Amino acid sequence: MTHQPDATPALSRPKPHDDDLAATILKLAGERGEGRTICPSEAARALGGDHPDGWGPLMQPIRRVAVRLMKEGKVVITRKGRPVDPDDFRGVYRLRLPEGE
Repeated sequence: MTHQPDATPALSRPKPHDDDLAATILKLAGERGEGRTICPSEAARALGGDHPDGWGPLMQPIRRVAVRLMKEGKVVITRKGRPVDPDDFRGVYRLRLPEGE
C-alpha cells in the first residue's frame, strides 16, 4: 500500500473520531486480505501522517477501537499469531479480519 504523507502539521489536524479510526482499521485490514494482519500503527499513520507527533497520540485510541471491533466480531486482535482476549492483552499486537470475511 502506498501512503501519501499529509502535509498538514500534526498539531493542527483535527483529532479523528472513533468511527474514522474504525473505518480505517477495517479498510486497511480488508485491503491486506484474508488471513493477513496489519499493525495498528499503519492505521494511526494513515490518519495522523508519517510524523510521530501525528500518529503516536492515536495509538491508544486505535487500541480502544480495535477492542470494540473485536467484541463486535469485526476484527481479530492477535499476539504472536494467536487471537487474544480483548479485555486482557499486553504488548505488541496485530489486527486482521475474522476468517471468512
